[in-house]
Amino acid sequence: MAEVLVYVDHVDGAVRKPTLELLTLARRIGEPVAVALGAGADATAAVLAEHGAVKVLTADAPEFAEYLVVPKVDALQAAYEAVSPAAVLVPSSAEGKEIAARLAVRIGSGIITDAVDLEADDKGPVATQAAFAASFTTKSRVSKGTPVITVKPNSAPVEAAPAAGTVEALAVTFGALATGTRITGRTPRESTGRPELTEAAIVVSGGRGVNGAENFHIIEELADSLGAAVGASRAAVDAGWYPHCNQVGQTGKSVSPQLYIASGISGAIQHRAGMQTSKTIVAVNKDAEAPIFDLVDYGVVGDLFAVVPQLTEEIKVRKG
Repeated sequence: MAEVLVYVDHVDGAVRKPTLELLTLARRIGEPVAVALGAGADATAAVLAEHGAVKVLTADAPEFAEYLVVPKVDALQAAYEAVSPAAVLVPSSAEGKEIAARLAVRIGSGIITDAVDLEADDKGPVATQAAFAASFTTKSRVSKGTPVITVKPNSAPVEAAPAAGTVEALAVTFGALATGTRITGRTPRESTGRPELTEAAIVVSGGRGVNGAENFHIIEELADSLGAAVGASRAAVDAGWYPHCNQVGQTGKSVSPQLYIASGISGAIQHRAGMQTSKTIVAVNKDAEAPIFDLVDYGVVGDLFAVVPQLTEEIKVRKG
């Protein structure tokens, strides 16, 4: 069976959930070979093997931490040349998409970004994408070279599938451009204790109907009762009620959780573009004609200030 390269997104050896989802998809089209770079790369091997990686290629060098993107592209290209894979899968983060694009240019291959599913036929991998603000679903394949595909978080389940996970050192030669852009400083993101927005299985978002930053605690309390991430509409962010890093929509972040709860959000097209691929959508809005109700699986016409706290309390009761 052909091998499939999977780029590992990890923090000091802690593998992030989107990478484990990639391993699930990779097993559909071949044997996953993981590529882990930087500090803690060797520590990723056990988790990657548990989720299907037959081989783990690792490399560590100061360049991965001190310079932007290019050293990682050099390493992924070295892995590509060593393995000759059937496809290369990369998490669809901002960095992931830049790495994938640069790799595709170098190896003369086509690229598919923001895939939400992956399958294979006798001609190779076929990726499913959401297009035109998720109004259409398309299936695509790369027509030239080895497919380089970035996959959105929450596109596949995390499945244990124990494999050998043999660790091999990856020899990397850095090119002249690898040291072109130095990282001069890092500021750790303040932890909220909640899941990362783009990776969360449940997202609770508030919009203009929340009517002020002082009321967003209602959204946060519901999210915390569900173990969810908190999102916000553009209107709420523009009003200064919630940070931009939590904005869901065309000019914010795209999410695809198992459950998306929209409270006080009308459902403008730019917001729908960022959450329309969610598996189950629930909306609470006092306007029965709000466009969001055309999209939802379940809708509640009512005042969010009455509905959401009741929902939060009911969840707490059921959870004991």
